[in-house]
Amino acid sequence: MAEKITMSADGVLHVPDNPIIPYIEGDGIGIDIWPAAQLVLDAAAAKHGKKVEWKQVLAGQKAFDETGEWLPEQTITDFREYLIGIKGPMTTPIGGGMRSLNVALRQILDLYVCLRPVRWFHGVPSPMKHPELVDMVIFRENTEDVYAGLEWPAGSPEAEKLRTFMIDTFGWNIREQTALGIKPISKFASDRLIREAIKYALKNGRKSVTFVHKGNVQKYTEGAFMKWGYELVKAEFDDVAVGWDDCGGDPGTKLLVKDVIADIAFQQCLLRPAEMDVIATTNLNGDYLSDALAAQVGGIGIAPGANINYLTGHGIFEATHGTAPKYAGQDKVNPGSVLLSGVLMFEHLGWQGAADDIVRALEATIADKIVTYDFARQMEGATEVKCSEFGVAVADHL
Repeated sequence: MAEKITMSADGVLHVPDNPIIPYIEGDGIGIDIWPAAQLVLDAAAAKHGKKVEWKQVLAGQKAFDETGEWLPEQTITDFREYLIGIKGPMTTPIGGGMRSLNVALRQILDLYVCLRPVRWFHGVPSPMKHPELVDMVIFRENTEDVYAGLEWPAGSPEAEKLRTFMIDTFGWNIREQTALGIKPISKFASDRLIREAIKYALKNGRKSVTFVHKGNVQKYTEGAFMKWGYELVKAEFDDVAVGWDDCGGDPGTKLLVKDVIADIAFQQCLLRPAEMDVIATTNLNGDYLSDALAAQVGGIGIAPGANINYLTGHGIFEATHGTAPKYAGQDKVNPGSVLLSGVLMFEHLGWQGAADDIVRALEATIADKIVTYDFARQMEGATEVKCSEFGVAVADHL
């Protein structure tokens, strides 16, 4: 009989061999990529004596069509109750309409870490000469920054009230017809994000943590993120980690903690990727950086992601790309992003053997040049297969 995943008072997840895991199929290409990924996840779990009881929950267009709500309360309840879930891409309009459902889920469940590991899988076509040097893990703060949604359209009563207040109170020169937004960066949210990045680096034998920020211009928001990070190192990790300025770049046996301005980070990730390891950064920087890094190792089509609250045990693992509606139902696109997010989920659950098997099977399939169209057009001698056929091929390699 299937059981719930639980978390003990000491913060340890207890995962049965047959856990109930909610999933959102996703809009657009979700109908193609989720079944392909589920096939592989189920096969890998079975190989190790595990079985997931998948519980479908609704969000996005499918939810709206069936219930009249974009994010039904029952979906939130299920994610809260079962702790761990996985999802495909969901529809979000640009420039108006409903708010991002992805952001809403993160904020409602306080999933404060957006975890985006970026590495190259052997055989994947890449624009880089040495994609194998890209092996980074991004910890992106998930609840604050401009994603807090504190903004008002130009000319609205709210924007005009705030504009007038800032002119009268601070003497700031803000033009008429200006859209305004608030960028909150708190010590609380910065500390807990950076703490998890450092703990991850120490647990996984990583050599450094880099704070990526724009503190040279945004001195009291992103500059504070960096400052609080170094203070945290001294206050909580002084015996195992050290800041660059306190060791001159030579940490000895300790974890090296350093920082870099956001625009320079993009250059360093291209020119000297081996120097970047674990990255801790603010919300918007993390969004840009994770997608740019994904391009260096084959594209966002195989980029996994997770949204986690390590304190409550909640986590939603997700495909990081969009819904690509023009390809929906064509059984064409790469299911790698949601599949590798499932790998992240298995790792989080402690199912390392099943996770490792999927990665090996994925690499073996690509090495055989059995790939979906996105890779096939970049590989000489490739056999282009459908999304579902790629899933079967990976499962066969298990």
